[in-house]
Amino acid sequence: MGAPFIKMQGIVKKFPGVVANDHIDLDIYLGEIHALLGENGSGKSTLMSVLAGLYKPTAGKILINGVEKKFGSPRDAIANGIGMVHQHFKLVEPLTVAENITMAEREGSFWLKLGKYEHELIQFGAKYGLSVNPSALVWQLSVGEKQRVEILRILYQGSQVLILDEPTAVLTPQETCELFENLRTMANEGCAVIFITHKLNEVQALADRVTVLRGGKVTGVLQRDEIETKRLVRLMVGRDVVSHYDRKNVSDGQIVLEIDRVNALNDMGLPGLNGLSLVVREGEILGLAGVAGNGQRELAEVIAGLRKTTMGTVRLRGEDVTNLSPLEMIRRGVGYVPEDRMGMGLIPELNITDNLVLKCYQHPRFSGRWLLNNREIYNKSTQLVEQYQVKIPSLEQPIKLLSGGNMQRLLLAREIANEPKLMVVVYPVRGLDVGATEAVHKLLLELRLRRTAILLISEDLDEIFKLADRVGVLSRGQVVGDFNVEDADVEEIGLLMAGSAKGVENDVCPR
Repeated sequence: MGAPFIKMQGIVKKFPGVVANDHIDLDIYLGEIHALLGENGSGKSTLMSVLAGLYKPTAGKILINGVEKKFGSPRDAIANGIGMVHQHFKLVEPLTVAENITMAEREGSFWLKLGKYEHELIQFGAKYGLSVNPSALVWQLSVGEKQRVEILRILYQGSQVLILDEPTAVLTPQETCELFENLRTMANEGCAVIFITHKLNEVQALADRVTVLRGGKVTGVLQRDEIETKRLVRLMVGRDVVSHYDRKNVSDGQIVLEIDRVNALNDMGLPGLNGLSLVVREGEILGLAGVAGNGQRELAEVIAGLRKTTMGTVRLRGEDVTNLSPLEMIRRGVGYVPEDRMGMGLIPELNITDNLVLKCYQHPRFSGRWLLNNREIYNKSTQLVEQYQVKIPSLEQPIKLLSGGNMQRLLLAREIANEPKLMVVVYPVRGLDVGATEAVHKLLLELRLRRTAILLISEDLDEIFKLADRVGVLSRGQVVGDFNVEDADVEEIGLLMAGSAKGVENDVCPR
């Protein structure tokens, strides 16, 4: 195998009250695909942020080709051939896709020739199966489309070391296979790929080596022939996790949500929903599968009162609630867990207590005539943190410093505490490890037992088949398939997601 291209030796990274990385050693070789696994909060994203120049290590050193390097910024890492696609995106929202991808270009005069770059990016995106509109403003894109832009930006910079944090969360099985083939091509051409994912079947399909972290320390390094699911899970979480859920039957209930031939525009003023109709009943989970950009965001926002319809009707327990305000939808018992927990679901700069009362601070229990009742708010927040087992050092900690899993638990805790009649959850476990995923799934199943109607929007077919009573497929702003979960066929659903009518292999791309 030769000498490693990168050696991280004794890396320590400390934050106030937390040791995120505790004397970690990691070797990266050119030509290999290296998976990095661990629970949220285990230190894997911090370690990769050190390698990408975002953080300076408290102790330890980084060697590239045997020479010690000290990165003062991500630009230094990029200059040394290292690029990272972060879990929480680093895009400039008011700029276009092309401007974001090419903002580091120094070629030519003061003005960038955007027309030239847009043409190049169309060809470049098509090459990797990650096509985006280069002239679109980033704020207009869905979370999935933003992630594609991040991947394209790193690839366009020509990095030798590509760090990918949950890159397949926005892709269909067919698109995942295409991405994997391109990553293998890059590795075969001499690049190193570091692949962070919570999907263990993808690790088995793609990785040449796996490093597992738990509690900021390395618990194991496995070669290709040693990779096995149960072993990986035990290294990650220190115990076994369930592979399926024993779901108790809930009798058919009344219709809670009825959407009848609804149309709505997306942020670019183009049709986002096209005559969409669906029904969700009490105690039922309707799982909607679909590729990002096919109306998921528009549908969720229409139900939550955040986006106006141009045609059609939305009914909640028989009442016409079309185009009511978000506050009115909250008062009628609609809970909403959006796809972007940092940008839409939570306010990063506010502390945990403030985030937990965002939707209920007007309640007489929490506010008097002029001032908030801080004691009641503190007591309620403490109760929710304990009940939902959120790991935090203090209620005064800004929400942005929590791991993804703890953020998602807090978001769900806030919504469930309001006792919703309808819960809309969009990609609820995106970027979460197997332990955090299991916890979130159990919260949703407990909510189902309370006879809450749940609309689950996800691209992960395994997740939908574990949780849903019915499976629908969203494509081009319409529900193009509706199946009882017992009758649903994975391959057929995957093809409907991709808009295909012919058979295509739907499993993770084999090696």
